[in-house]
Amino acid sequence: MGISVSNITKSYGKVTALSDISFDVKPGELFGLIGPDGAGKTTLFRILTTLLIADKGQATVAGYDVLKEYKSIRNSVGYMPGRFSLYQDLTVEENLNFFATIFGTTIEENYDLVKDIYVQIEPFKTRRAGKLSGGMKQKLALSCALIHKPKVLFLDEPTTGVDPVSRKEFWEMLKRLQKKDITILVSTPYMDEAALCDRIALIQDGKILQIDTPNAIVSHFPKPLYNISANDMYGLIESLTNYKHTYSIFPFGEFVHYTDKRDTMDIERLKTYLESQNLTDIHIEKTQPTIEDTFMELAK
Repeated sequence: MGISVSNITKSYGKVTALSDISFDVKPGELFGLIGPDGAGKTTLFRILTTLLIADKGQATVAGYDVLKEYKSIRNSVGYMPGRFSLYQDLTVEENLNFFATIFGTTIEENYDLVKDIYVQIEPFKTRRAGKLSGGMKQKLALSCALIHKPKVLFLDEPTTGVDPVSRKEFWEMLKRLQKKDITILVSTPYMDEAALCDRIALIQDGKILQIDTPNAIVSHFPKPLYNISANDMYGLIESLTNYKHTYSIFPFGEFVHYTDKRDTMDIERLKTYLESQNLTDIHIEKTQPTIEDTFMELAK
């Protein structure tokens, strides 16, 4: 069972959080909602998990209408909100038993679904949830979201604030869960995680910018892209900003990602210009665009 969203709009007073959002998630798909804080990701998740009502539009989750069949949806989905929301004064085991009891099941009944995660947190089963590390809290929250064997799993920025090793482990767990025929909708502000999804929707200011596979989205980048570095990053950005042929510039680690207004760029002429701005150690090379580059281009 998948997800279908049609023309969902939601406002808070004069602020429009979502504007005519439409997309479909196929059954068994790992679909990513990619965008910065304030893009509307959490509002959309709350609507799809029946915690909020949209101002207009329609949506179905696991074949159920979010308004007419909200009780069926609540029994069919797992939801891991962005903020850790389990009972911090209960132990790991007590939290798991509590959520299993709510859904009329037991840890043992659906152990096969959570065993890969549970074996990592079992050594801490008597520790209070509030005393766990960020990575362990994440694993516990995911286990609680899965304990009733949901058809659809919603994960709202699950790796925010988590160390790189735990982030990698978490995405490996999602890939394994996908093989168990669970449809997964995950939101993240991390553009590098977008490449791990089957398809992604880029969202900004409550609007969908583009939906496609990660590779297809990157392939739509409209211009040749260049890495440029120099001895003075601030001076480099300022000089490129004032360069008459500049189309776009974005800081990207130790480089500036640069595109030119012209179809064919003369690298030596650009280097000569930068040298005239008292910059040294100038390095210019063509590079491949990333999802982040595409997002910045679409959001201009």
